[in-house]
Amino acid sequence: MTTQTPPSAPAPAAASSNPPSLWARILDSDILASFLRSKVTMVAAVIVLLMFIGAAFSPWIAPTNPFDPATVFLSDANIPPAWQAGGDPKFIFGTDDQGRDLYSAILYGLRVSLIVGGLGVALAATIGITLGLLAGYLGGRVDSLIMRIADVQLTFPAILIALLIDGVVRGIFKGANREDTALYVLVISIGLSFWVQYARTIRGSTLVERNKDYVQAARLVGLPAPLIMLRHVLPNVIGPVLVILTINLALAVITEATLSFLGVGLPPTQPSLGTLISIGNRYLFSGDWWIVAFPGLTLAILVLAVNLLGDWLRDALNPRLR
Repeated sequence: MTTQTPPSAPAPAAASSNPPSLWARILDSDILASFLRSKVTMVAAVIVLLMFIGAAFSPWIAPTNPFDPATVFLSDANIPPAWQAGGDPKFIFGTDDQGRDLYSAILYGLRVSLIVGGLGVALAATIGITLGLLAGYLGGRVDSLIMRIADVQLTFPAILIALLIDGVVRGIFKGANREDTALYVLVISIGLSFWVQYARTIRGSTLVERNKDYVQAARLVGLPAPLIMLRHVLPNVIGPVLVILTINLALAVITEATLSFLGVGLPPTQPSLGTLISIGNRYLFSGDWWIVAFPGLTLAILVLAVNLLGDWLRDALNPRLR
């Protein structure tokens, strides 16, 4: 008697173990869907992108270099915009009191403003995140000291702190050429003025995360505190910082423009939007309105677009609003 072996069942098809690509995850994300649903946000993103491109490629986009004496002629001073009587098609937005093409000056000034604002925000975020992690994770006297310093600084307006820091730094380096140190002084002033918001936000999130199981497990393994803070805690508390970064970029550009308008920012040889507005303000009541109007309008549009992006990002990253 022979025993017959029953036929084996067909093997199931092997499930694909390849994780989705980064591009596939982006296309399927809730943030992209939220972005595509908001037309205002899309317009703001396009404006910010165009301004960043114009600033980055200003040496190639601008018709002339407005700060090269070989290309500037006093005979071209105070020419109105091209569409007004007496305008010149070569100068779309007209010229300033020195004969510089205002369109080219705005592109170069926009680049300086974004560099100062971006570096200032990066410095503020670095200081704030570091101090916030230390205060939230270590607690005790370290937490009390850092938060009391933050509370004292919050009692003063950011622009006043920036003016104070600007004066102290210039006093320390009074022997240096102002043109060589002006950009660095502005970056330090903005960075030391805006760190508090990052520190308080990171501290609050770290106080919650430090008692969770994954942090306790990392301690049991014997990992040092700096490694736990950077590798385990920071990735879980960095989300709100992205929103603050976006909004503070607009505030940093305004602060730079205010300092330059007050005469303690960049010199006329390195003009930003604030310097151009300060120069044009002297000619506002003489009828040459375009010297101050176009730099001011550029600054207003940039700040508005960045703030709209920041508001959208805040809502998109809030799980309660999904």
